[in-house]
Amino acid sequence: MTFNDQPELEGNTLRLRGLREEDRDALFLAASDAETWAGHPSKDRYQRAVFDPYFDMLLAAGGTLIVIDKPSGQVIGCSRYYVGPDAPDDIGIGFTFLNHRYWGGAVNLRMKQLMLDHAFAHFDRVRFHIAPDNIRSQKATAKIGAVFTSDEKLDLSGSVLPWKCYRLDRAAWQQVKADRLGL
Repeated sequence: MTFNDQPELEGNTLRLRGLREEDRDALFLAASDAETWAGHPSKDRYQRAVFDPYFDMLLAAGGTLIVIDKPSGQVIGCSRYYVGPDAPDDIGIGFTFLNHRYWGGAVNLRMKQLMLDHAFAHFDRVRFHIAPDNIRSQKATAKIGAVFTSDEKLDLSGSVLPWKCYRLDRAAWQQVKADRLGL
């Protein structure tokens, strides 16, 4: 069975679906606050001139899902499935951002739950590549059971950059789901 990297995924509070050109303005609205990018390597991505090339890359690369808050109907961020050059037999999840108003609660965990459950129906491992100075994402990735594997210099989106590499195995994810979500 072929892996669908732009599935429609739905939980109680979130809906994820494939990114489309007509999502540009709604995703920019979610990205347009400097606080959202404060701990991120691309601190100026809240500016339209910086955001648009990022959106174009996500759209062209495929695998990107927008995240919709079901109660409000608003787009609140995005995440992406991709194949990393360091682990071509696994799937990666990354290029994720959520509007800062959705930090600190269960939104990231619920988004990752939807994406990971879909990924683990097809793969034994999921990979994460995080910028060395993105401490918030490194901590969030560890909370879902991923383990640090190495520091690498990889081309994930057009240029070779340093990345902190993490791996999450299916069994570890099942344990996190049992412990944190009661599933």
